[in-house]
Amino acid sequence: MTAAATSHLDFILRLVDQVTAPAAKVSKQLMDVAEVGKTGFVQMGAGVAGVVGTAYALQEAMAPALDQQRALGEVKSLGVAEEALDELNRKSLEFSVAYGENAQAFVRSAYDIQSAIAGLTGSQLSAFTNASNVLAKATKADAATVTSYVGTMYGIFKNQADAMGKAEWVENLAGQTALAVQMFKTTGQQMSDAFTAVGANATSAGIGLSEQVAILGTLQATMGGAEAGTKYKSFLAGVGAAQDKLGLSFTDSQGRMLPMLDILDKLKGKFGDTLTVAESDELKKAFGSDEAVGLIKLLMADTAGLAGNMEQLGKVKGMEQAEKMAQAMVDPWERFGSAVESVRIAFGQALLPVLNPLMERLAGGAATLQRWVVMFPNIARWLGYITLGVLGLVAAAGALTVLGGLFTVLSVLASPIALIVIGVVALGAAVVAAIIWWDDLKAAFGDTAWFQALMVIITPIVLMFKVWWAVMGLLWQGVQQLWAWGVQFVTWLASFEAAVSAGKAVWDALLWAFSNLSPFAILGKALKGLIELLNSIPGVSIDTSFADMPEVPGGVEAMSAAEKASAAQKMQQSINAAIPTLSPNRAAAVPPGGLLTSIQNTSSQNKGTHIEKMEIHTSKPMTPLELENMMEMSAG
Repeated sequence: MTAAATSHLDFILRLVDQVTAPAAKVSKQLMDVAEVGKTGFVQMGAGVAGVVGTAYALQEAMAPALDQQRALGEVKSLGVAEEALDELNRKSLEFSVAYGENAQAFVRSAYDIQSAIAGLTGSQLSAFTNASNVLAKATKADAATVTSYVGTMYGIFKNQADAMGKAEWVENLAGQTALAVQMFKTTGQQMSDAFTAVGANATSAGIGLSEQVAILGTLQATMGGAEAGTKYKSFLAGVGAAQDKLGLSFTDSQGRMLPMLDILDKLKGKFGDTLTVAESDELKKAFGSDEAVGLIKLLMADTAGLAGNMEQLGKVKGMEQAEKMAQAMVDPWERFGSAVESVRIAFGQALLPVLNPLMERLAGGAATLQRWVVMFPNIARWLGYITLGVLGLVAAAGALTVLGGLFTVLSVLASPIALIVIGVVALGAAVVAAIIWWDDLKAAFGDTAWFQALMVIITPIVLMFKVWWAVMGLLWQGVQQLWAWGVQFVTWLASFEAAVSAGKAVWDALLWAFSNLSPFAILGKALKGLIELLNSIPGVSIDTSFADMPEVPGGVEAMSAAEKASAAQKMQQSINAAIPTLSPNRAAAVPPGGLLTSIQNTSSQNKGTHIEKMEIHTSKPMTPLELENMMEMSAG
């Protein structure tokens, strides 16, 4: 190597050192601070996540038991004894596992029952609650509706319930209501509406539960529950006066109303099996309402069926029918989920006696801290200042981390190649936007001189684009037609393999068309050509692989040429890496001491090595003008 070349290389290396060494130091310091901040944040995040995760896991594990205890506490507020609460808790878990329902909802329904029915003691509350929830499951009604229904029925049949026993009565009520829903195709809500409309009128007349259920259920075959209850109530209100007007007796020797079947038999004996218009008017005058006449007409049409329904309902003992209907609606998956929930409740309730004292102490400590804050406001204020200071330090560390990352990005974005690429992309986007909204731009700026000058350049491009778009439209219509024919052809084909082959051929044709004729392919080729022009500038080397479209069928032959080009490019990059340039992208790769220092240290450690001859080959030789400029810079 000549002395001039050595001096020239020494000048380049020193210049690189002067520029890159300070930048590398600053970058290293910022990266060190960012790394320390990131490590601290990771450690703090892991610690906080561990604490929060543990607290959250404990809360989630105890959540079912805590919700169950809250529900039991609501019932306890009504004065329910502990023994009754324990029985209610046990029954709720059994119900939940058996029917796949929520144990907490079971307990909360007991609150409404205890509020509606006073005097429930011992196991009566759990019996009423269990019967109500089973009936709700069997009749597809919500627990609140059935709970209200049971309360209303107890108010109507209180004397019968007390004489029979409250628990036995409510189980019979659930069984008969469930059977009525099955027999008469009604719902629990409709039965509740019917009995709410009737009230205690039928019970006051001495009519039993099974007869009332049969009558109201039969009426609901042609009307709603509330309307059925209104008709029955109108009949009961007019039956006393009707017997005098009709000359019939509808009461027994003790003055109590006869069963409905006996009354209907007497009416049939007077008017026959069917009623004429005149007879209907006479009955209306006797009973005083159209509702009562409507009930009579409906029930007289099938007294044998009514008698069978009464007999069948009268045989019901207990809530076996309701349980069968409810079990038929059980979902095994829901039952499994409820079983798991019940286990969690049981475990949580076992742990609560241990955890509750701890929670009480923590709550007491928080109350003490709150009292100290009120008593010593200055201390509280300084604690707040310290907290803000710590948060400020954390925020500053985070800001330095962000700054380090931003500095790294700006080493990339500030390079000439990145700026050229950004400019090319922006230019391409502007050209595409101008083509898309060309008509709007022409209407808005068509009279301006600059736009008219621009039209000379853009108009041919726009025309070419419109022609291409029209061709693409025709091509797309052809593709649609081919697709329609293909569908018909596929349906005609008896072999699935032949249909797959035909579909693949159509897909390959479409892929080739859109890979070579789409706007993105055309724009990519244009950008690639522009970048190749820029690459002719000395020192500029932009990778054009991003502009290449994905491989399409038939492109296998071009692989060897692409591999050769890639190998040549990698060789050029290795040569360029051997000779440092002034590109800012290499600043981060230079050690803080400078490139020249590193070379000198290396050479001093290998004094025994003698270089006889050095040759540097580049893909683009230096022009005479560039060589002259470099020599002048070396000479000073």
